[in-house]
Amino acid sequence: MDHLLIPVSVQCAIVFSGLFLWVGMLTGVWKYWQIRHSIQARAHYYVDIAHRSSLLYAPASLILAVLAYFSQFPEWVNLLCVWVNLVFFSFSILSYILHGVLQDTTNQFKTPHRLGSKWTVPTWCMSLAMLLLVIGELGATLLLILGTLMRFLS
Repeated sequence: MDHLLIPVSVQCAIVFSGLFLWVGMLTGVWKYWQIRHSIQARAHYYVDIAHRSSLLYAPASLILAVLAYFSQFPEWVNLLCVWVNLVFFSFSILSYILHGVLQDTTNQFKTPHRLGSKWTVPTWCMSLAMLLLVIGELGATLLLILGTLMRFLS
């Protein structure tokens, strides 16, 4: 199969799906290690979240690949929509991993928003990040769904 026939948006989503699966596997090993070495037989809250979210973002990325493949919008629109989602998925996983490494919180939305033992993130930054995530992910995915629906209805 000629990879040039597969749109770049689809290729990116497929590759990131594999990366998220792999990160899910790696964080699964980390989670298991923490469970084995914990008196309570539990991993840190954010190690567990990093593991689960990585495994959930893997199939989500494949769904984005399928939607981008069938979308009737121009490739640049599909690529933008895929990348918006992939960036926010990646940022989320990395923030969970960071909190798992630092073991600084069990709720990143609790104020003050701790980042390690020395730093805090301003509330407005957290609010802005979540607003951008919600608008970005929902909007980009809706566009891919609409592009796909337009193809199927034409």
